[in-house]
Amino acid sequence: MSHDVTGAPALPHPSAGGPVAPPDRGLRPRTVVLLVSLFVSILLVGVVAVLPVPYVVLSEGPALNTLSAPGGKPLIEITGRTTYPTTAGGLYLTTVSVLGGPRPVTLPTVLRAWLDPDEAAVPVEAVFPPGQTAQQADQETRQEMSDSQTAATAAALQELGIPVTVSVGSVVKGVPAARVLRPGDVLLAVQGRPVTGFASLREAVAQVAPGQTVQVRLRRGGEERTVDVATTKDAAGRTAVGLTPHYAFPFDVKIQIDDIGGPSAGTMFALGIVDKLTPGNLTGGRQIAGTGEIGPDGTVAPIGGIAEKMIGARRVGARWFLAPADNCSEVVGHIPDGLHVVRISTLHGARQAVEAIAQGDSAAAALPTCS
Repeated sequence: MSHDVTGAPALPHPSAGGPVAPPDRGLRPRTVVLLVSLFVSILLVGVVAVLPVPYVVLSEGPALNTLSAPGGKPLIEITGRTTYPTTAGGLYLTTVSVLGGPRPVTLPTVLRAWLDPDEAAVPVEAVFPPGQTAQQADQETRQEMSDSQTAATAAALQELGIPVTVSVGSVVKGVPAARVLRPGDVLLAVQGRPVTGFASLREAVAQVAPGQTVQVRLRRGGEERTVDVATTKDAAGRTAVGLTPHYAFPFDVKIQIDDIGGPSAGTMFALGIVDKLTPGNLTGGRQIAGTGEIGPDGTVAPIGGIAEKMIGARRVGARWFLAPADNCSEVVGHIPDGLHVVRISTLHGARQAVEAIAQGDSAAAALPTCS
């Protein structure tokens, strides 16, 4: 007697006579269900993989030395004023690579960022305003970069005591100053204090309470005159006039940078300008990186993506990093090994920090940190 290897009853041999049932080669219903389910699952995974998700992925971008000449062209070029060589050391601006937002990313890209300690995935609204198009985002970041270069130049010259001509660029609609000031008015003095830069203008206005009047001496069309201007309150509650200043510098400062936008390079631009306009090497040959939006009065404001910027700084060999004081909560716990972070809030403080680092580790050890 023969047996099937599976233990099932053997089919009769044809020579034994009698009908022979053909084997059933069709798919069982359960198999069909499984195959259909598998196909649908694969299809759903494919669809999900290409659908955009409302997240932005942040990773380190390039770090550029403001003192060097990438591609043979100086990053900062100054004409009409004596400059000094800056061949040793580095003052690196740091950047962030941004994926997503107006140019959406897919779920696999976000999942990869969540698993990579050097990347971060954040909700899109944390970086881009709702409804902003890719073209609008590009225009905004280019304008921010241009404004940061102007502010960096104004702050650097103020730090060095070089007067800057300040005029009225525009006046906020509806504020009292709009009835008195005109675009193009050159501001000479406020409350009897000469206007030599934005800081001197703000300090003079700050002497009165919001709503009170300040005396402004200006030049309009070649003629000097004195006018009374009622002040207002800015978004921070400080006394303000409500104007956007325009600056005329006594020499030409050109910052040549492509494919990078945003305002966060301002502090490092300003330090680079200070170094080029002063004898010797500000860095003492050290590699120093940093970030921070700079105001024309020299104040340093916080920026985004500081964790990724610190990674980029360490990758180019920097041992020191200048971080805005208001970013300290994002710095703690994210500092790469071998990097020392110094807390700054003004350009003057940043310059003093660089000078201390140049003197050596013992002097730098006393600098303020984020811890």
